[in-house]
Amino acid sequence: MYDVNKFLGAILGAALLLMVVNEISNFLINPVIPAKIAIEIEGAEEEEAKEETADAKEEGGGASLASLLAAADVDKGAKAAKKCKACHSFDKGGKHKVGPVLYGVVGRGKGGGTAFKYSSAMKDMGGEWSYEDLDAFLANPKGFMPGTKMAFKGIKKPGDRANLIAYMRQNHDTPPALPSE
Repeated sequence: MYDVNKFLGAILGAALLLMVVNEISNFLINPVIPAKIAIEIEGAEEEEAKEETADAKEEGGGASLASLLAAADVDKGAKAAKKCKACHSFDKGGKHKVGPVLYGVVGRGKGGGTAFKYSSAMKDMGGEWSYEDLDAFLANPKGFMPGTKMAFKGIKKPGDRANLIAYMRQNHDTPPALPSE
């Protein structure tokens, strides 16, 4: 019995020592990520901007939203919407999830039209969801609407956004007319 007590005491002592070392290391090394970059690398932002411009041109970034929507593929939009379905429903009469139901969103008031509890940023923006607003929001939600609760980073490629918007337009009782050139 004495040997079992020594064995259990050794395990308990090792666990206690591990906890103490962990607390000391957390105290000595502060794992806070700085809000601002400490060392700026010259030319890094310019290089990223050039790459984004090249990607946009390759994907139809030079084309207008009207022409992208006219050529959009609803089936590709449905595939792209699978990412959205974790937080949103596209079904008529669907239930709200983390985000609101997106059935009939084109032309619907921002922060309204459903019983969803929208962020104050969404409510304060006002107006209706136009194709241009949806495109800008899907490209960069937090850039278009600072303070939004939507955690999604955005869709970089204009063609992919147009496909998704075309899919959302299809999920509507009376969708607004597509924009003209």
